[in-house]
Amino acid sequence: MKFIDMHCDTLMTAYQKKREDIFTTDTMLDIKRLKEYGAMAQFFAIFMPGPGSDSFANAGGQFPDDEYIAYCLKVFENALVRHSDSIAQALTGNDVVKNSKAGKTSAILSFEDGRPIAGRLENLDAWHQKGIRLITLTWNGENCFGFPNSLDKTEMAKGLKPFGKEAILCMNELGIIIDVSHISAGGFFDVAELSKKPFVASHSNSYTLSPHQRNLTDEQIKLLADAGGVTGLNFAAQFLNADIECKKNTAALISAHAKYIKKIGGIDCVGLGSDFDGIEGELEIGKVQDLPLLFDQFSRDGFTDDEIERIAWKNTLRVMTDILG
Repeated sequence: MKFIDMHCDTLMTAYQKKREDIFTTDTMLDIKRLKEYGAMAQFFAIFMPGPGSDSFANAGGQFPDDEYIAYCLKVFENALVRHSDSIAQALTGNDVVKNSKAGKTSAILSFEDGRPIAGRLENLDAWHQKGIRLITLTWNGENCFGFPNSLDKTEMAKGLKPFGKEAILCMNELGIIIDVSHISAGGFFDVAELSKKPFVASHSNSYTLSPHQRNLTDEQIKLLADAGGVTGLNFAAQFLNADIECKKNTAALISAHAKYIKKIGGIDCVGLGSDFDGIEGELEIGKVQDLPLLFDQFSRDGFTDDEIERIAWKNTLRVMTDILG
C-alpha cells in the first residue's frame, strides 16, 4: 500500500544523535524502510524545541535555532544527494506523482513551530524558496503567529496575532500548507475563517475519543472538512486513548479515530500523520514497517479498499495539489 505521512521528527533525532545520514537508522523511520514499505511521500519536520520540550537537554540559555536548522537541512540534503535512486524532494503535488512513477519516495520539508519566520512576511518567501512547504503555526508556546493549545480556557480561546492573520494570506499566495496541529482553538477558528485554500492538522486526532487539548473537536473536524482539508492520524498514545495518560497505541485505536473522523467530516478529511520519531510508549504501530498492520485493521473495521487508499495517500495528495500545484 502506498502512503503519504504528513509528520515525522526524524531530522530531530538525527541532530540529537549527530547523524549525517538517515538512510538506515535504529529509529522509527528511515529512507530505506520508507521505500521498502511503499512510502509515496514523507513530510520531514524541522521541529523547533521550545518551553516544555523534553526532547533536548538545554537547561538555561537560548536554543541555537540557526545551528540546529542548518544541521537538519544538511541531513535532508545528504539524503537527497547520497540516495537519489530512492528519494527526491517534492515541492508540488505533481512532483510527488512524478517521483512515484520513477520509483522514488518524495521528501517534503516542514517547520513544526513557525518561530523561524520571526514575524516577517519576507521570511515566509525566503523559506518557501528554500523548500519549506508546510508550517505548523505554533508548537506548545506562543510565537509570532499566535498562541498554542492549552488547558487554560482563556489561553485556548486566544486567536492569531495580527502578523499571523497576514501570514495566512501570504502562505495561501506562496503555496505553503497551513498546519493547525498544536495551535489554540481561537487560532484554529481564525485560520478556518481567513484561509482561501484548504488547511491541515498534520498530526491530530478526535477530541471526543481522546480528550487531549491537541486533538480536534467535532466542530473543528467539520470546519476542516468543509475547507477541503485533512487531519493526519497521530499514532501517539496520549492522543488516541480515552485515558490520555495511557502509554499504549494499537491499530484498533488508530482505526477507531479514523472511523469517527470519517463519521463527522467524511472520508476525504482523513489522512496519516504518524509523528514517528517524536512518540514513545508501548506501540503496536511504532515503526514504518508496522503500517501494513494498520491498513489490515482498517479493512477489518469495514473500510473499503478505496477508503483505505484515500486515508493512506489520496486525500493528502489532493490537498497538496490544491495548495502547492
